[in-house]
Amino acid sequence: MPLLVLWDIDHTLVDTRGVGRELWAEAFEEVTGRPMREQAKIDGSTEPVILRETLRLHGLPDSRALFERFAQALGAVHVRRAAELRERGRALPGASSLLAALAARDGATQTVMTGNVRAAAEVKLAAFGMDQYIDLSTGAFGEDADARPELVCTALRRARTPAENAVLIGDTPYDVEGGVSCGVRVIGVATGRTGAEDLRAAGAAEVVEDLADTESMLKLLTK
Repeated sequence: MPLLVLWDIDHTLVDTRGVGRELWAEAFEEVTGRPMREQAKIDGSTEPVILRETLRLHGLPDSRALFERFAQALGAVHVRRAAELRERGRALPGASSLLAALAARDGATQTVMTGNVRAAAEVKLAAFGMDQYIDLSTGAFGEDADARPELVCTALRRARTPAENAVLIGDTPYDVEGGVSCGVRVIGVATGRTGAEDLRAAGAAEVVEDLADTESMLKLLTK
């Protein structure tokens, strides 16, 4: 059967090692005129939610128009500082090898289910040579929805793939819950701030410590 692999990006495929927060703060100041004193919780959240909560922490109002300006500013700053992201960030162990191995398999399509805005997602993947393996046209991004379940269902719809033919890989309970709520099998990867037991408790069908063992991951994905 054809297989659709839905990838989370941050702490699943890449680690920006603090650069992401700097770029976010730069975009925030550009659109609000205020420096970012603190940022709302980001793990598993989407950009609209992070912006809304961060604005609240600064006593600022939220609006869709403001989010759209922020999305443009965030994408632009990622483009401007892509070289810095590549130098300071990293692809997580095994991520590139697994993407390449899946891309070489007939019947396997890879896309993303991410809270990032599309432009930022494109830069992050391209910075580490991962964009060549992923069909972004069927992905779901921060512009599409506030919650992970909506993102997962959006990606399935765009890829015209039934849930039983898809598998999601992510590092947070929110990724797991998003996949499970749409009937998608989830593989949790404990490369972020969430441990293996918490990913299992959230409903992940399988949990791995990282993506380093390409052959084992291929077996999990295609079983």
